[in-house]
Amino acid sequence: MKKGLLILCLMFLLSGCTIVRIDTTSIDNIINVILSKNNDLYNRVGKGYKYYVPRGVNYIDTTDLNEKLYSNGNYYYLYVDAINYYYQKEVSYEERDDVYYSRYINKNNKQGYLEIRELENEQYYVQFMYNYAKIEAMVDKDSLNEVVLNASYILSTIKFNDDVIALNLTEDYFTNPEEVYDIFQTNEENDNYNKLETAEELEEE
Repeated sequence: MKKGLLILCLMFLLSGCTIVRIDTTSIDNIINVILSKNNDLYNRVGKGYKYYVPRGVNYIDTTDLNEKLYSNGNYYYLYVDAINYYYQKEVSYEERDDVYYSRYINKNNKQGYLEIRELENEQYYVQFMYNYAKIEAMVDKDSLNEVVLNASYILSTIKFNDDVIALNLTEDYFTNPEEVYDIFQTNEENDNYNKLETAEELEEE
């Protein structure tokens, strides 16, 4: 028993890993801790980007640069904005007083925002934009902190491949004649977040 514990301690020392306790009862604290870390982990590779999917979050499918993820009854919609990353577009966001949560984010020289709106059906619409990617989800109040935690890990670990993006731009890979999705803008209309599927809706189908 003692030998096993010693080996485990040595593994942590040699690998340089540290255990960080996170107060997950505070959205502000989750953002401050996770987004302040430089993390090179990844286990998902897309067209010109890669990122880390936390334990307990499952990849569902990909459409162009949009990915669908699932965890604990909630669906996450990830939009990766390779074009604005390539041209280094600045983020502009004004914090609001008329929503459940609103915050402009500037961590590790990366910008974004987190906006959470309470809907009439006791659901909360989460829009989390950071590091030229955006996650949207519609969840109940008890799931908010978990969703923010998972989204923070995903968005903070996105790494772009400039060469692949440049090649795809010349091949018009990022051009979608049917719809242009701008992750720098928050969705204001109910129609937008009514498109997000909840686990209950999918079970009824």
